[in-house]
Amino acid sequence: MQDYIMPKPQIKFQEKRRYEILGGKIYYMARASINHNLTAGNIFSIFKTFLKGKSCRVFMDGADVHFSENDTTVPDVMIVCNKDIIKKDGIYGTPDLIVEVLSPSTAERDIGYKKDLYEKHGVREYWIVNIADRSIQVYLLRNDVYKLDKIYQIYEDYVLKKMEEDEIAAIVSKFRISLTGFEDLLVDIEEVFENVE
Repeated sequence: MQDYIMPKPQIKFQEKRRYEILGGKIYYMARASINHNLTAGNIFSIFKTFLKGKSCRVFMDGADVHFSENDTTVPDVMIVCNKDIIKKDGIYGTPDLIVEVLSPSTAERDIGYKKDLYEKHGVREYWIVNIADRSIQVYLLRNDVYKLDKIYQIYEDYVLKKMEEDEIAAIVSKFRISLTGFEDLLVDIEEVFENVE
């Protein structure tokens, strides 16, 4: 009796592996960890809830942003307020806000090349989210250059115990987005990292 061998599924190339194009070079993207997905999902949910009934749109990992022929990225979360750049196969232009959640395979590009790329193309606000230390670095575009606005972080209990009262009082756990029309949205860092182990 011959063993039955399951036929391999026919998968098109573009469905096999996701990738970004940075400086004309293809970078394949590894599968995200559970904590990465939870964090990006939490941020997406915060934005989606706030934007209900508003003109800006929020997109999660999977939507390509075509900056040029040599640069296409797949941000973890982004907000796009210009509906004219939203096409069926991706975003063709500059999002207003981009969030990248660091992972070991992409951290260097997120902090380096992509930060410079987003700055060059005028992304007005850029978040670098680090799950390892539960922090968010917020960069704002000022005179065409990114300036670090603030780092928001959740501190472990053992760190808090070593801090003075005035240091603890100075910790900011809620913050606002710089974009016009987002003044009523208060982002709680605890909610960003909710259920993240």
